[in-house]
Amino acid sequence: MQTYAVFFLVALAIGGVAWVFVYPILSGERKAERRMASVARAQPIARPTRASQKSRREQVEGSLKELEQRQKKAKRVPLAVRISQAGLRWSKRRFFGTAAGLGLVAFVVAMILGAGLLPALAFAFAAGAGVPFWLLKFLKKRREGRFLEALPDAVDVIVRGIKAGLPLLDSLRMIASEAPEPVRSEFRAIIETQTVGIPLGEACMKLYERMPVAEANFFGIVIFIQQRSGGNLSEALGNLSRVLRDRKKMKAKIKAMSMEAKASASIIGALPIIVMSLVYFTSPSYIELLWTEQLGRMMLVGCGTWMCIGIMVMRKMINFDF
Repeated sequence: MQTYAVFFLVALAIGGVAWVFVYPILSGERKAERRMASVARAQPIARPTRASQKSRREQVEGSLKELEQRQKKAKRVPLAVRISQAGLRWSKRRFFGTAAGLGLVAFVVAMILGAGLLPALAFAFAAGAGVPFWLLKFLKKRREGRFLEALPDAVDVIVRGIKAGLPLLDSLRMIASEAPEPVRSEFRAIIETQTVGIPLGEACMKLYERMPVAEANFFGIVIFIQQRSGGNLSEALGNLSRVLRDRKKMKAKIKAMSMEAKASASIIGALPIIVMSLVYFTSPSYIELLWTEQLGRMMLVGCGTWMCIGIMVMRKMINFDF
């Protein structure tokens, strides 16, 4: 009986040893454990080497140099582009027809008032060649102001869309359908340009051609460089949004600080005309010598010239380039 018990215990011990040491090798458990351990083991994060950092920096510098060369090659803005920048959908024929109509009306009005042929021609030239281009400039400036007012919010919407997992193109489509004008139409033009086969970075760079403001150029450069060199687009656009808002605050601050100087310049510029009008209504014979006598006319021309020079100097002093 004892012999059987000893034999049973020895067999049990050998079986236990075989189970512990031999069975994992035969069944592949040890190999699986090693494989799982190699997968689960924390690997050191591969940090970008100096060579990779230098390579990306060279890519960014090359992209910026290419953009700078393109902008230097830009020629004078054609009239059709200037009309579109003003937000008008006129053709060049309609624009020149309107200018000719204004000139003709000014000429007829001047002749009816008895101004003479040469003054009438001068008024016609001013109305036909000056007023339409001044109107284009005014409409362009007003449209740019509306664009800059809504651009930071549009960039924030793009950043939130990218962080939520939307592709950049879908975020741009969202702006093109929901943003206020003129941001909506400009981003719709980007989508249409990209649809015909132009890369997205190139399409965003064309925004500066239609809306020639620094903020639009910043946006195009960020997208262009990200498409060329890669990088965290949401972070780059987030930084751009902060820059746009800081520029907006700076413009408002400069405008507020320069309003006192502008008001003073307006008062100084209008004061001679107001005083001259009051003197004419109170004692006309006293001031009529300025345009009835030869010396008075010369003095009037000299004073007007100096007044214009002073107004231009004050305008230069209170107009800040930012």
